[in-house]
Amino acid sequence: MSPIKTNNPAASYFDFFSRSGTDASSPVPPPASGLTATGGIISDYEDSGTYYRAHIFTSSGELDVESIGDYGANVEYLVVAGGGGGGDDDAGGGGAGGFRTNLTGHPLKAADYIVTAQTYTVTVGGGGAGSADAQGDKGSNSEFYPTPVSYPSTARVRSVGGGGGYKTSDSPTQDGGSGGGSGWNAGSSTYGSGNTPTDPNHPQVQGYRGGACSQSDVNAGGGGGAGGVGQPGESPGASAGGIGIQCLIAGPPSAPQPVGSPGPSGTGWFAGGGGGGGRDDRARYGGGGSSSPYSGGGTGGGPSRTVTPGTASSGGGGGGYGPDAGGVGGSGGSGIVVVRYQIGASQTGNSKATGGAISYHNGKTIHVFTSTADFTNVSGAPLTVDHLVIAAGGGGGSGGGSGAGGGGAGGVRTSIPGLMPATDSQVTVAPGSGNKVVVTIGSGGAGSPSYSVASTQGGSSSFGSPLPATGGGRGGYYPPNSDGGPGGSGGGAAGYNPSTANGGPAVSGQGNAGGSAPGGANYSAGGGGGAGGVGGDASNPSDSGDGGIGVRLPSAFRIPGSSIGTPGPGSTDFWVAGGGGGAGGESTPNFGVGGGSGGPYAGGGNGAVRGSGNTFPGSVNTGGGGGGSNNSKGGDGGSGLVLIAYPT
Repeated sequence: MSPIKTNNPAASYFDFFSRSGTDASSPVPPPASGLTATGGIISDYEDSGTYYRAHIFTSSGELDVESIGDYGANVEYLVVAGGGGGGDDDAGGGGAGGFRTNLTGHPLKAADYIVTAQTYTVTVGGGGAGSADAQGDKGSNSEFYPTPVSYPSTARVRSVGGGGGYKTSDSPTQDGGSGGGSGWNAGSSTYGSGNTPTDPNHPQVQGYRGGACSQSDVNAGGGGGAGGVGQPGESPGASAGGIGIQCLIAGPPSAPQPVGSPGPSGTGWFAGGGGGGGRDDRARYGGGGSSSPYSGGGTGGGPSRTVTPGTASSGGGGGGYGPDAGGVGGSGGSGIVVVRYQIGASQTGNSKATGGAISYHNGKTIHVFTSTADFTNVSGAPLTVDHLVIAAGGGGGSGGGSGAGGGGAGGVRTSIPGLMPATDSQVTVAPGSGNKVVVTIGSGGAGSPSYSVASTQGGSSSFGSPLPATGGGRGGYYPPNSDGGPGGSGGGAAGYNPSTANGGPAVSGQGNAGGSAPGGANYSAGGGGGAGGVGGDASNPSDSGDGGIGVRLPSAFRIPGSSIGTPGPGSTDFWVAGGGGGAGGESTPNFGVGGGSGGPYAGGGNGAVRGSGNTFPGSVNTGGGGGGSNNSKGGDGGSGLVLIAYPT
């Protein structure tokens, strides 16, 4: 019998299928996907129908490219070096770290970059230390390259650290990615050169010179920035650092960026020069802003104007200090490396809020905040979230021949049970921009710039005003105060004291106390407290104390392929808030390690050996305490971190 005829196309299709046993349509292809890689903090986002994954490195690591996907092997990068430190005594601002990118459409776009399935080294440069009675230190280089490839090469992208701020015309050369600003009365042709050295394989300009300062000028010169020269100190409101430059690579251009600093037009600005110091209180600013410190550049200081450091992970230069010796220039901001590539829509989720770097794990949406920003519920309904708030670590002390204490880790508080003794409640965030929650990331405490100057406590981090975590306590120093400072976790005690010096106390439920030091002839020092344990006491007569152990992130925040936090005991990862180690003393050279025995772990910096000249900071975005030092600069504390999670 002939088959029944029909004008219904669907009926005809099913009639054919039932007779043939074969689907007449073509097989449905699998969804397209991008290349597969691990490393850094992951940010997945959509821009005008195209989906991207960005790997954000705020500290050194590796990008491991495992396979090439359906969209090819081209990646886009941002590489910003560490900013230079500001000087002291009518000194110039630090120059910004060098800036390089190949982001499509950017005015400084370099050539396309093709990757293969191998490991790529990511080096994130530290900021130069601000100085007491001298020029600031130069920032360190940042790089991105396949391992191993020598420099120079088209495959090895290098941005050069910013020059430190000048004190006088006799200061050592402060050239760099951007140059340091001139010190007061150093001369109209004395400033650090920018874009130094040039790179024949990457001809785009990476930064500009610092500002000059002649005898008649009121203030010192500002450091150069990635977008322009530092301003000279010739009039009120001058001596601002050179303006930075924007790069919208880590998040949707229409939304606040998860990295960078505010600038003249929104967020995502980098590499602003530090403002110069001055002999009066007339306005001085960092980052090239006429009324605001933009692009991560630190503010220069006068008699009653506070000097500020460059912002972490921005490459901003530190502010210079004036009018006389005895102050401290601001440290330069650390650099950053971001690598992004196209992925398929199937590799992302649907976020219900904006703010921070967003990724998806085990049915949860995770927002990772490495810099201060807003968390805004855009779902249209109340959103209940878990949080983990980590404050910044305290700076390590410096001792004049004696061991100095390690900085305490930043305080930790969370709504997830089992991590800390005191557990917060979950937070419900109402929808709409009028109900946004301000997320604050604390800056690391400054390490002692010399043995006679105190280090500082770390800055607080918070998820809205009811949920602050307290910054880590400063490490003890000599002279005159050998006790560790109080904080989320307390700082370790310095060794030079006629009797026992005490470690700093901790905030209940946020951390642990710093280690003590017995004093007397052994000069050993205590370790800073960590979120997971007390700082080690200095033993008599030999060793300085280790920093207290940190804590491992809850499983909800252990995103596969990402590298939040640092390694910890037992070859595990995702550790934060380790205390800084105590420095070795005059007759006791053995130093304490950061974050507990066998470290450095959990972002805590090691103590330094006497006479080595080394400085070991806490790791960026871990809340780790800075390591103590001896006759050199103490390590800065690591900046803080905030993590938010809710069901996808």
